[in-house]
Amino acid sequence: MLIENVDFYINEEGNLVFTEKYHLKRGYCCKNKCLNCPWKYGQDKNIKAKVK
Repeated sequence: MLIENVDFYINEEGNLVFTEKYHLKRGYCCKNKCLNCPWKYGQDKNIKAKVK
């Protein structure tokens, strides 16, 4: 079962966004360039991680 604000959150556009914690719990990269990918798949290596 997914827990809101732990495994996912709803962004300003109303989209469900998985958290880094969810991805780590899942245990593998799906290679979809997810916003919170702990493996940083497809993300620009020159851009510093955003600060929350």
